[in-house]
Amino acid sequence: MSNRYVYGIVETGEPVEFDTEAVGGAETVYTISHRRYSAVVSDIEETEPEETDEDAQRHDEVLREIMTYGDGRTIIPMQFGMVFDNDRALKNVLRGAQPAFRRTLRDIEGKVELGLKVVREEDADVDEEALEEAVDDRLEAIAEGSVDNGLFSDRLVLNRSYLVDREDREAFDEAVADLEDSHDGLLFQYTGPFAPYSFVDIHIGAQ
Repeated sequence: MSNRYVYGIVETGEPVEFDTEAVGGAETVYTISHRRYSAVVSDIEETEPEETDEDAQRHDEVLREIMTYGDGRTIIPMQFGMVFDNDRALKNVLRGAQPAFRRTLRDIEGKVELGLKVVREEDADVDEEALEEAVDDRLEAIAEGSVDNGLFSDRLVLNRSYLVDREDREAFDEAVADLEDSHDGLLFQYTGPFAPYSFVDIHIGAQ
């Protein structure tokens, strides 16, 4: 008997089902619903899948496909590895966590996560305070929120995730491009859109 691997939670509406390369070699993603909320799942043999690079990428790609499914769906992303061994346990979570799902969906509805790392070129002389001020002026004014992801190397001078409304995506793209054009000696690594992992704080247990 296969288990259910969960990618995230959406509001119940038109059922989601499509063929894709999913975690654990599955080829179809679909929804399991309980009243207002649905889990987006695929079938998997393991109950504790190993997080390989390939499957981690498939997890992210499935989330992106859901974000563009139909007219676009907002999804509460789950971290890699959430597996339920029966549908009843999964539906119990959908029922019990309704208040948390409702609050989170309200916060992230229609929004995506974008990432920006700014890296100093070797031997470049950079005014980090001026850069941070310029970034705050341009990007914080557009974004709905941001998270500092920390600096893990000497050359990394900025590392943030931004929550951006889909309608503001083009303006945000242009602001990042303007910042890149106006700052010499820096490499801008701009990524996304992603499901808004950094702006979701839900901890539910799989069974």
